[in-house]
Amino acid sequence: MSLLLAIESSCDEMAMAVLKDQREFLSSVVASQIDIHAMYGGVVPEIASRKHIEAIGGVVIECLAQARERTGKADLSWSDLAAVSVTYAPGLVGALVVGAAFAKGLAWACDVPLIGVNHLEGHLYANKIACPDIKPPMVVSLVSGGHTMLVHVKDWGSYETMGSTLDDAVGEAFDKVAKAMGLGYPGGPLISALAEKGNPKAVRFPRALMHSGDLQFSLSGLKTSVMTYLQKEQQAGREVNKADVAASFQEAIVDVLVQKSVHALQETGLKKIVLAGGVSANKHLQTALADAVGGIGASLVHPTPILCTDNAVMIACRGYFMYQNGEYSPLDLNAVPSLKLG
Repeated sequence: MSLLLAIESSCDEMAMAVLKDQREFLSSVVASQIDIHAMYGGVVPEIASRKHIEAIGGVVIECLAQARERTGKADLSWSDLAAVSVTYAPGLVGALVVGAAFAKGLAWACDVPLIGVNHLEGHLYANKIACPDIKPPMVVSLVSGGHTMLVHVKDWGSYETMGSTLDDAVGEAFDKVAKAMGLGYPGGPLISALAEKGNPKAVRFPRALMHSGDLQFSLSGLKTSVMTYLQKEQQAGREVNKADVAASFQEAIVDVLVQKSVHALQETGLKKIVLAGGVSANKHLQTALADAVGGIGASLVHPTPILCTDNAVMIACRGYFMYQNGEYSPLDLNAVPSLKLG
């Protein structure tokens, strides 16, 4: 067996997975901190890193236990590892450091290669797990709590960022609007669920840069517009229909994402677009984008819901390909919180 351990700790999830021979996942464990950060309406970096320290021991024990059960080998241990892969960028620096420090120690102790993985590449490779036959070239719409970008994937490992957000990321906008509406955290799933009960045409919120002719995004104005609308309705003594606001807000974001994605396909001449990142789990976005690209003869690929959010499975997938190519990292690997894709 060729076993690879992957660690993901870039934000508020401490996750580990064990991959066997490129295809078979023996374990996948995620320790979430959602309940803790929900009290603050968003992720608190210092709390995230401290909780990672508390959780990492239990996660690694459970990860090994699952691998033993799956293989039927009671004596399976970390000495059976061929390599250790870990997210080292981008993300919250304190959170990244916890995972990276553990990975470096384990790789040194087991005398196996250390492989530093870019978190954004991990999200791209999540689609390779969901659709093993997927091959570049393709356009990727990477939408998450910290990123909103369109990427031309020319080949695995060869990327060109065609456009990105000038301010707020999509997931960030969802979280801030959800907080303003008193819905809680994380905002994406809460707004999406509420939007199903609302009228997406009830409030006409702005769609910044939708017809700018480029592939840049700006969501700060939309977020501010929603907050201003809520304040005006409150001052006027009118009861806000939160479902309508959620549906209208979501519609505005999806309209922009879809329009820009179609533009990216037309600009590259490609016929395949891929969703990646936490927001790619949004069903309305999936449906609207599939319909739009289908209209120009293109197709959409997206991960299964469990692979949309942060997980170690995607880091293992990317890490294994790097292992095969001998793309190892030194044991003094540092966390790089703002590293770009490619």
